Amino acid sequence: MTPPINSSEPSQFPKPPLGLPQAQRDRMPLAFCDLDAFEAGLLPVLRHFVLSLTRPESQSWQFAYKIAAERWGDSLGLPVAQSLFKLVQFILKARRVGFDAIDPLALEERDFVTRDEQALLQMLHHMRRDDTPRAREAVANVTGCTMDPDVIRAGLSFADRFPAGSVACRQRGQRPELRVVG
Repeated sequence: MTPPINSSEPSQFPKPPLGLPQAQRDRMPLAFCDLDAFEAGLLPVLRHFVLSLTRPESQSWQFAYKIAAERWGDSLGLPVAQSLFKLVQFILKARRVGFDAIDPLALEERDFVTRDEQALLQMLHHMRRDDTPRAREAVANVTGCTMDPDVIRAGLSFADRFPAGSVACRQRGQRPELRVVG
């Protein structure tokens, strides 16, 4: 198994049981995260951005943009990737401890998430649905209780641009539509 990407020093939290290798201790199946297809699709893009920001020589950001463009098309995928990149930058800057992410090229780990990845995806999940109390809690989990205003602003901007569920339906009714008139 591929070791996790850690952006700085390990956390000071209690260590998990030693029965499992370090790479498997804080993993959970992605299916348990209750994410929609769009949010689950953000995971490989997120992982490439974390790798790129923690190891710039990897140039992994190129893969992130390519994956987003292939998944959602250029017109949606590239803005999604740009907004997510901005959010990841602010999160890594705001945290007091490193961000634990799985290597994006580890195929055997593709269907698992770390606690940090899950916290970020849950934050976006709640923000996209305009669930303020849960989103606030998720921001605290992601930032390590710093409640960084840049993270909040970037997350809300992402959620506003790419909403989910009933929020997306309401916004679709407000956007101008082009019609062919003949």
